[in-house]
Amino acid sequence: MMAMTIGGYDPSGGAGILNDIKTFHALGVYGTAVITVLTAQNSRRVEDIEPVSTNFIQKQIETVLEDIPIKFAKTGMLYSSENVRVVSEKIVEHDLNLVVDPVMVAGCGSLLSVEGYTESVKKYLLPNAVLATPNINEAEMLSGIKIDCVDDAVAAAFEIGKICDVIVTGGHLNGENVFFNGTIKIINDELIESVNTHGTGCSYSAAITAGLAQDIDLLQSIKMAGEFVKESVINGEWGTLNQFHNPISK
Repeated sequence: MMAMTIGGYDPSGGAGILNDIKTFHALGVYGTAVITVLTAQNSRRVEDIEPVSTNFIQKQIETVLEDIPIKFAKTGMLYSSENVRVVSEKIVEHDLNLVVDPVMVAGCGSLLSVEGYTESVKKYLLPNAVLATPNINEAEMLSGIKIDCVDDAVAAAFEIGKICDVIVTGGHLNGENVFFNGTIKIINDELIESVNTHGTGCSYSAAITAGLAQDIDLLQSIKMAGEFVKESVINGEWGTLNQFHNPISK
C-alpha cells in the first residue's frame, strides 16, 4: 500500500509533507513526497516561502512514479497557479486518485498562495479529484459563499460539489463536517481543546488518502481520518504515532 503527497515543506514537522508522511506511516501506508514549496515556519508563524520550480516538481513526480506503482495521492500547499497546472497535468497523465487539501491560508493567518490560485484550483485541480477537504475559509474562497453556520457550509458544499466530492471540515463549525457526494451528510466529530492543532488539516487529508490506498471506501476513510485527528490532538504527534490503533484493520 503506497501513496504520494505533493505539497510544501514545513521544517517544524507539524504540517506539510513531513506531517503527511508520518500520517501515512502511522496508518500502514508507504509514503512518497514531492516538494512544491520550501517554507521557514513553526507552529506559530510563517517566516518565508521559496517555491520550487515547475520543472523540478515534474522531475520529482516522474522519477518517483518511474519505479513505484502509486495510484493514490494528495496535494497540500501548491502556492502558485503554475504549480497547480503542472501537478494537475501529472495527475491526469498517471491516472492518480487525488485528494485535494486546498491549502491557501495558514492557521496563523499567513497567506500560503498567490493571486489567481483559487481559480486555478477550481479549474485544473478539483475536476481531477476524488475529494476536496477545505476548511471553512478555503470553502468560502472556492464557493464564494460566506460561511457562518452549518447551513452556509451546506450551500458551499453544494457549490464546490458541482466540480468534485467535498467535505467542508468542521473545526470551526462545532465539529460538524459537511460531506457532499451527490447528497449531503453531516459527520460529527468531537472537538478537543488543545494547543496540538498545527497541521490537523494535513493529517486529515493524508489519513483519508491512506484509507483509500488501503481500498477502504470514501465515507469510511473520512470517518477514520476524523478519529485519527482527534487522537492526534489528544495525545500530541508522538503519542498518536505510538498509540493509535488503525480502525481500518479492525
